[in-house]
This record gives sequence, C-alpha cells and structure tokens, in this order.
Amino acid sequence: MNGAVDLFGQFFKIIDDEEKSMQTANLMVIGKTGAGKSTLINSVFRDNLADTGIGTPVTKHLQRITKSGIPLVIYDTKGIELNQAVQEEIKKEILGEIDRLIRLNEKENLVHMIWFCISSLSRRIEDFEVEWIRSFAERLPVIVVLTQAVGKEAAALEKYIKNLNLPVKNVRSVLAQDIEISDDYTLPAFGLKELVDITFDCLPEAAHTAFVNAQKVNIERKLETANKAIIPFVTAAFAEGFNPLPFADAALLVPTQLAMLARLTVIFGIPVNKSLLTGTISGILGTGSATLLGRTIVANIVKFIPGIGTGVGGTISGTTAAIITAALGFSYNQVMVIMAKKIFAGQIVAETEMIDLMKSAYAEQMKKGKDLLK
Repeated sequence: MNGAVDLFGQFFKIIDDEEKSMQTANLMVIGKTGAGKSTLINSVFRDNLADTGIGTPVTKHLQRITKSGIPLVIYDTKGIELNQAVQEEIKKEILGEIDRLIRLNEKENLVHMIWFCISSLSRRIEDFEVEWIRSFAERLPVIVVLTQAVGKEAAALEKYIKNLNLPVKNVRSVLAQDIEISDDYTLPAFGLKELVDITFDCLPEAAHTAFVNAQKVNIERKLETANKAIIPFVTAAFAEGFNPLPFADAALLVPTQLAMLARLTVIFGIPVNKSLLTGTISGILGTGSATLLGRTIVANIVKFIPGIGTGVGGTISGTTAAIITAALGFSYNQVMVIMAKKIFAGQIVAETEMIDLMKSAYAEQMKKGKDLLK
C-alpha cells in the first residue's frame, strides 16, 4: 500500500458501477393535458427529465421515460381528458400493464407508486378521476397532487378531495415553479419537498437510494440518507483496526473510505466532475493527483487526530480508525450539501472553496472524537 496506487481510478469506477447496478425508482404520473405534469417532473427531478428523457411507448396511451445517469423511470399517460370510450380504453391499458408487471414480477419495471395530477385551476375533480383513483389505489400507493395551486380555490379543492376519503396516501397541493405576480412580487414555489418526503415513505426500501439520487428539491433528505450510509463503513473500519494497525499500514483503511465517499456521491446524485471531486477529497488525503501514496495519506490524515500530530509512530486502534472514517464521511456530506445546492441552482462551484470547506469540516469533525460514534 506504500507504493503508488490509482485509488481515484477505483473511486470513480465504484461510482460508475453503483450507478449502473442501482435499482430504479419507478413512478407513474397520471393527469390531463395541461395538468402541469411535465413542469412538476422537471421541478422535482434532475436534468429536466420530462423534456430531455427518452420516451419509449409501452401501450398506445402510456410511455416509459428514462434518461441515462438518472435512476428513475417515469410512466407517463396521455389523452385521459378524451371522451368516455377512450378513457375506458386508457384505464384498461394502464391497469393491464400494472397487473402484467405484478404478475410477472418484473422488479426492474414494476411501478412503485402513482402521482395522480389534477390542476387546481380546474377547480374540480371529475367523476371518472375519482373512479380511476379508487381502482389504482387497490394496486399501488397513490398521491393526489393538486398542481398549479394558487388562491383560495386551490385550498377549497384540496379540502373537498380530502373529504371524499379516497384510499390514497395523501392529497398534496403544490406550486412547481415561482410565479411572477408583478414587478414587485413573485409567488414562490411550494409543496415539492413535502411531496418528495411523502413519496419516499411510500416507496419500497430498495428504491430509496435511487429516488433520493434522482430528486433535487430536498437536499436535507439526501443528507439524512447519506449520513445513515456512513454507518456500515465506520463498522468496517473499526473491524479493520480491531487488531491495532501500525500508522505505516493505516492507509489500508483508505479503500474502505473511498468506497464510502463513492457511495455518498451516488446518494447526492450530483454530476460527476472528476477534477472537482478529486480536488475536494485530496484536500484531506494530501495530493491532487489521481495516484496516491500510502504514507502521504497517513501523514495528512493522522495530523487531525488530537495528541498525535504528524508523527507516524505507534498504532491506530479500531476506535480511532472508526473516528477517522466517520469524520471523513460526515465532513464530505457537509461539502456535498453545499455542492448540490449550488449545482442544482445552476451556480458555479469553485474547487478552491470546496477544498477549504472540506479541510475545515474534517478538522471540526475530528474534534468531536468518540462523540461521532454515538
């Protein structure tokens, strides 16, 4: 491990492998033309999926939308506002496809839940929509999403639908994008974070990471998921240091730590900028190149351990190994939060800023010592 090792090459390979093997979150979005489905999808998920994703026909009135790099499948419906005969045909198609996937147990394509979109501007829910919701809710979790929710009429419609006591998980009003009312006032978007949280709770656990990765509106949900993901890597580091490691061999922990950082990167779902990520992590590991030296890593990491400084004599215990790994994970997550907010807001991310933030966050985490493991 004291020789030159292309650890960043391994780091980016882990990210690539995880993204390719991740189970997708599969969401069906139903609503009339003009119900604001595309705006909703683009506002919640990364990369304007509704506009730039690839749509593949599943049935005459149902298409499957995907985009490379986003672990999400959107099943989108069209034409449900047409005459009653067509509505029955569409309903039969959708239910038939849902039942087929359930029967064949096609886990990769199985629809996990439904957003049933109704425009609040319509001020009403039609009888056929009530019937559809009841039929779909017998098979899958359903959230009624009241889009374009502006004014008292929207609140009244939400109250009316809730009083119908439909077998749905929730009725949620949202405004997907800011609306400029005048030169002096803009009505801010609302309800998207709550919609993400409700949806997350309805999804099977196997789809949680994919959904957190794909959504962009609730960074706190990404952080919560990423913080939980640190735990198994801290446990692994403790086991690796259970028989105390000489400082010279402490770089043996680095593959575990880089695997952890790769996992956290995937959870946050930010575009992989190799230069930016390499520089940020190297702020702690001590070199800006893709090839790392074991002793250099150790010398830079252990200097943050109180009472040790930059010396490389003695050993690292399992507890110390766990503290180092936990500090690295939690500080990286702090940086990822800032990075994600900037990227999703279309702002420039300065590498020097991220490096400085990583160093200060890591030093602060290390001061907590054993409290990190509680």
